[in-house]
Parts: sequence; structure tokens; C-alpha cells
Amino acid sequence: MKKKVNVVTMGCSKNLVDSELFLNQLQHNGYDVVHDSNDTDARIVAVNTCGFILDAKEESVEAIMNFVDAKNKGMVDKLFVFGCLSARYRDELINEIPEVDGFYGKFEVKKMISDLKANYYMSLSNERYLTTPSHYAFLKISEGCDRTCSYCAIPRMTGKHISKPMEDIIEEATLLAKKGVKELLIIAQDLSFYGMDRYKKSMLDELLNKLSDIPGIEWIKLHYAYPAGFPYKILPVMRERKNMARYLDIALQHSSNHMLKIMRRNITREKTIELLNRIRKEVPGIHIRTTMLVGHPGETEEDFEDLKAFVREMRFERLGVFPYSFEEDTYAGENYKDDVPQEVKEARAAELMEIQQEIAAEITAEKVGTEMKVLIDRKDEDFYVGRTEFDSPEVDGEVYIDSQGKELEVGTFCQVKITHTNDYDLYGVVK
Repeated sequence: MKKKVNVVTMGCSKNLVDSELFLNQLQHNGYDVVHDSNDTDARIVAVNTCGFILDAKEESVEAIMNFVDAKNKGMVDKLFVFGCLSARYRDELINEIPEVDGFYGKFEVKKMISDLKANYYMSLSNERYLTTPSHYAFLKISEGCDRTCSYCAIPRMTGKHISKPMEDIIEEATLLAKKGVKELLIIAQDLSFYGMDRYKKSMLDELLNKLSDIPGIEWIKLHYAYPAGFPYKILPVMRERKNMARYLDIALQHSSNHMLKIMRRNITREKTIELLNRIRKEVPGIHIRTTMLVGHPGETEEDFEDLKAFVREMRFERLGVFPYSFEEDTYAGENYKDDVPQEVKEARAAELMEIQQEIAAEITAEKVGTEMKVLIDRKDEDFYVGRTEFDSPEVDGEVYIDSQGKELEVGTFCQVKITHTNDYDLYGVVK
């Protein structure tokens, strides 16, 4: 009987890619593998942890403790923990959770595979066991980050920025396309820096052109660009290549010059507006996703008013808001006093999201009466659910499709006429 391993992934899509590479290696070693499963007959469990912010850390610890409990009850034989939390707090975790059979850092998967009495196959280093629906996949193009943002511990967990070799990325994407993947979600902690370390110049535009040439790939979406040093050469690629979605995820975090300096973002309000205007001019119709951080040490009411005005002026199609949380091993944690009360942080986050909700509702309503290309993600009881080129899975809105009695296939595209909307989602009938 095959040994079964359950790999549980916490945190971001970058972790998910790591889990998929790990799962593929195990499967080729003869293991039976499952992902995020409650299937209790998996006697070996590996938890891929997140160590980014307090909530994520607590969620990872809770998942570990649930499996510790299962191990104590004799339902699990071996429990392994890897990823960011394990790398960041290894010594403390070893002392506090002795039931775990092994803790591994983010880049120690080969050792974990060896401890599982399995072989690491270099020939499979770009091949994945997909855990997403088979028509889309995340594609990680780099590790680490060279930025020094005040609030972020990621560079200390993942190290300096390392661009993945372009030929490896193309091989991985080609293998995904052969598996039926139609949508690539390009991810990195900092897309803007791709190539600067390995090739001594920005190479994101060249990479995107090569990815666009892969047969079967119909949408390519970009996640987590950095505003300072933005690679403007990608804009003509986004405009001219038909399978480049008009979608860009670029984390701005704030607008006030006072806060941008404190947060060590290496950009000004004026340069940010110049950047956004140029992106919109060069890629007509683009939808921009961003995030804002409120309640960071030093943020005044004046700074927050500036941010509200900025969001109203820029009218982002997609926006998320996070209240600041103290993080050890960060510049802010070591040098600033956490001086904004928690209730103020949460009130500011709620107020900014109220402003964004109105903007999003207006932008969404403008799509009524239009026909849009939609990728079908799943079928619910009475309708199909999909996304447009302006929406990424799990973070953006969806399209609820009345199929008019037609059988539609999950993972295919269809044309949908939009009939009505709510704040974030679209409703329509298939053409």
C-alpha cells in the first residue's frame, strides 16, 4: 500500500507553488498525495506555513496544533512543518512543539524529501502537481526581496531577491500549458525587480513576450509590482499582446509624502500619480489592483485625509486595505512606536473601504450592457461562475452566468452579456 502524504498550505500563492513542486516530487517517489485534505487516512502531514503578519502566524500555529492533536490520538504518524514561519521561528517552535518530527525553512524542501526517504529529481524541478482548478495556475518568477519597507519582515525571512532563470520559467509555463492551463497568474514579492540581479537589467518585458508565445495560454496576469523603479517597458507588451490581460496588481500602501518616507517606500505622491497616469495612458482600459496600509506608526489624521483624497482621485478598480500590525524583525518594529490605537486603525480601514466600495460599485455598473469574455471557474446549482480578464481568483469579483439552459464547460471561455451588477460582482447571460 502506498504511503499517503497530506500537504496543507497556509498563506500566499507563492507558498502554494512551493507546495505543488513538493507534491510533484513526492508523487514521483510513489507517494499517494493529497492537498489541504481532512482525509484522516493520510498518516504523514506536512504543513507549509506563513510567517507574514500576526493573523497569518496564528492561523499557521493553529493548523500545526490541530495535527499535533491528531498525532497524539494516533491518527497521524509523522508531522513535518516547513515554510516561512518555520524559517523565522525554528528554535522557538522546536522547543514549544516537540511533537513535530521536523522543521524546515522555505528553501529546505530537498532535506525534507530526503527525510521522507524519497529522492529529489532535478529533472522535475519545474514540474508541478496542480492544486488549483486545471485551467489556471500561479507562476512564481523570483524569490525574496531587496526592498527595505519599514513594516515588512519578508526580506528577513526569504532573503535577497533572486530571479528565476528565464529558461526555467518558460519550461514550467510550457508544461502547465500542456496540462490544460489557460491562465497564468505571474507572482513574485517584487515583479519590478525581475532580471536586475541575474541579468543586470530589467527583463520582465522579455519574459512576458516569451510567455505570450506559449500555445494555449490565453490570459497572463501580473501580481505584486513595486512602484519605485517600475519597469515601464512592460506597458507596450501589455497593450500589444492579446493574451496579456489588462490587469496589474501594484501595492502602493500610502499616498502621503510624510508616510511614504516613514514607510521607506522610495517614491513620492507626485511620482506615484505620474506612474498611474502613464500606466492608464499606455494600456487603455487597464484595471489596477492595489493595497493600502493604514495606522502605520506616525500616521496622522492629516495623512489619512490625504489617503482618502488620493483614493477618490485615482479611482482604483480593485483595492484592499489592511490595518498596521506590529512585526518584530522589521524597521518599524525596531525604530518606531506603535502609536496609532487599534480602534483608530480599524476605523480608518473601514472608512477607506467604504469609499472604495462606492467607487467599485460605479465602475462595475459601467459594464452593464457590454459583452465580456469570461473564463468559467465552476458550476453552482442554478448558474455558472467565472471571471473576466480584470479579475484574479479569490481576491476579485466574479461573474454569475445564466447559461440559458446550455451546458457550459468549466475551464472554457464564453461571451457573457452583463445585465446587472452589485458592488463587486457581475451578472449576465451567455451569448
